[in-house]
This record gives sequence, C-alpha cells and structure tokens, in this order.
Amino acid sequence: MTPAALEKAALALAGAELGIKWGEDRVYSVGGKMFAATDGAATNLSMKVTDIAFEALTETGRAKPALYAARFKWVMFDDLSALEPDEVKDWLKTAHGLVAEKLPKKQRAALGLAG
Repeated sequence: MTPAALEKAALALAGAELGIKWGEDRVYSVGGKMFAATDGAATNLSMKVTDIAFEALTETGRAKPALYAARFKWVMFDDLSALEPDEVKDWLKTAHGLVAEKLPKKQRAALGLAG
C-alpha cells in the first residue's frame, strides 16, 4: 500500500482527521483519539486492532506489538509498501470503529457516527 492510498482510506472514514505529532509522525484520529499512525516517511504503520487480531498478527510475525501502545492492542507493521491495500482498508475500518465506539454518544453524533 502506498502512503497516499493509506491517507485516502483513513480520511474517508467518518470524522477522521490527520495530524502531525512527535515531530513528524502522521497520526489518524477520530474525535481526538488516535486509531492509526505512520512515521513521517510513511514507511511503517501502527494501528489499534482487536484482541484476536493482536494475537494472530503478533504470533505469526506479520506485525509486532507497537512500542508504548501494545498494552492497548496496537500493532506495528515495519513495511507499509508490503501490505495489501484491501487488507489495510479493512484494518483501518476496524481500528476506527474500535476507537469511535469509546467516544461519548454526543461526540459520535456530532461526527456523523452511528449510535
């Protein structure tokens, strides 16, 4: 997946925003809460995943626990360009949903999110 395709897919999700943090990291958020991030060059990708996906991705070696965020079930892929775009889009939707569902009901409604 290319960095441009990642950005397009992430920002297509309801209420998603892009910000720059920690110098040059590209951070995708919903309601001010992060759901995915890349380094400044967008060579790697970190994101929130389900408990089952965390176990499957880390145990198979496809991803590693994300530094500082593994306890929150975040994984990191070292090479964004080696990932299949459709798979990444699905992961982004899941990551976005996991974070969005924790937002207050009023905030979700203001962002155009269901429920």
